[in-house]
Amino acid sequence: MAMHVPKAPGFAQMLKDGAKHYSGLDEAVYRNIDACKELAATTRSAFGPLGQSKMVINHIEKLFVTNDAATILRELEVQHPAAKMIVMACQQQEQEVGDGTNFVMIFAGALLESAEMLIRMGLSVTEVTEGYEIALKKALDILPGLVSGEQKNLRDKEGVVKAIRTAVMSKQYGNEDFLAKVIADACMSVLTKKLAFNVDNVRVSKILGAGVHQTDVIQGMVFKRAVEGELTKAEKCKIAVYSCPLDILQTETKGTIIIKTGEELMNFSKGEENQVEEQIKAIADSGCTVVVSGGKVGELAQHFCNKYKLLVVRLMSKWDLRRLCRSVGATPLPRITPPTADEAGYSDKVYVDEIGETAVIVFKQDSEESAISTIVIRGSTENVMDDIERAIDDGVNTFKALTKDSRMVPGAGATEIELAKQISSYGESCPGLEQYSIVKFAEALEVVPKALAENAGARGTEVLSKLYAAHQEGKKSVGVDVESVPVGVRDALEANIQDLYINKFWGLKYATVAACTVLKVDQIIMAKAAGGPKPKENKDWDED
Repeated sequence: MAMHVPKAPGFAQMLKDGAKHYSGLDEAVYRNIDACKELAATTRSAFGPLGQSKMVINHIEKLFVTNDAATILRELEVQHPAAKMIVMACQQQEQEVGDGTNFVMIFAGALLESAEMLIRMGLSVTEVTEGYEIALKKALDILPGLVSGEQKNLRDKEGVVKAIRTAVMSKQYGNEDFLAKVIADACMSVLTKKLAFNVDNVRVSKILGAGVHQTDVIQGMVFKRAVEGELTKAEKCKIAVYSCPLDILQTETKGTIIIKTGEELMNFSKGEENQVEEQIKAIADSGCTVVVSGGKVGELAQHFCNKYKLLVVRLMSKWDLRRLCRSVGATPLPRITPPTADEAGYSDKVYVDEIGETAVIVFKQDSEESAISTIVIRGSTENVMDDIERAIDDGVNTFKALTKDSRMVPGAGATEIELAKQISSYGESCPGLEQYSIVKFAEALEVVPKALAENAGARGTEVLSKLYAAHQEGKKSVGVDVESVPVGVRDALEANIQDLYINKFWGLKYATVAACTVLKVDQIIMAKAAGGPKPKENKDWDED
């Protein structure tokens, strides 16, 4: 009989074999801080217009070359529990505003780095987190005073382009003016009279070839596929949309038919043909000239569609079918019946076009306002187009955020430096031990202009001293100028670099809450992972 081996005394003896347990400052708090610092350092070099790109290969071996923090964090699949909290804060920022994920990441990393120094100095975790919460409250009080303007009129293209430009600039530096105009056109065309805006109404279609500057906006929908029949063009057309296949429906039960004469055989197939012809003729008689099917199109149905001059489109995605219905104002029908006036959709033009070497079907509306607009992205490689798509996504989300809160603050790190200056002087006037963490909160804000300067190849401390000098003179909108040689400072408002107020508001909030949550953890208890031992590999097995 095997000898019983007693477990070591303490917390571990209560857990199953294979469970892990870490506690105390060295094992839990500092470990968590180090993990978050490492993750923040990864995305910090990707911050700003001159940020470096990362090459990420995900679990299904898809390659991403991007400097978009949201994409990097999503594809990395971070496993460390503390780092995961920061990633969740970034994802929340992405859902709330659609931009500013990298700001949350690097600011939370800087807060934790400063907290480590304070804890090593002898402050307790509670004093550090309380100081951070006081500093956050002060920062959110100061922020409305730094507002540089509002973009209330969302139909003013010039003003909207200025607001979108900065978000696009961080992803596509050099193409920001062109892309901002394209995004503004697409967003303003789907903006309703009540100023309601849905991000899903701006679609993107990527077609390989040409260059970025051939990117264009089409009012309506674009599908990368060819039509089913002979007709390739229809104007001012009524559209019938079916969610079922355009074919003879099969019966649920099997039946056996015994045919004795040739005449019976002729009549049998003729009855089937007549039934299909009646259905197609009824659709044509209702005034419809375009038929959209959500399933396969049968040969017989296609023959009669050609006979009655109906343009047939087949869409395999039910989401595309729903979006098309929203775009043309149609109701998807579950069986082949002629649509009523309310169920049929309308489009000014439906035609087949060739963009590059790709055949596309375009459902175009000539009116200024349409339910859906599509941005056709052109580019030399798939990676280039993916990166443009991410820039467009940020621009569209910025427009959506403008419909919620139209206030703007100076960009290029100007807002952060002004906040740092005011919070630092506030911290020095506080009596308790929290004053140290309030001052460190202000120092952590310096990470934004410092990262912008360092990614542009300058010395961060030199640029910071110039910024502080300008802000002490009362120039609240002076930020980092990455375009000058050497990198210097300039007025962000003169350079048209403005950030959304809502972006900074939520970014500060999420980063501070995430950092405080990580700091408040003093024990990590990990249960044994589920699942048995891995099966043994046998080199003689075949692929199946």
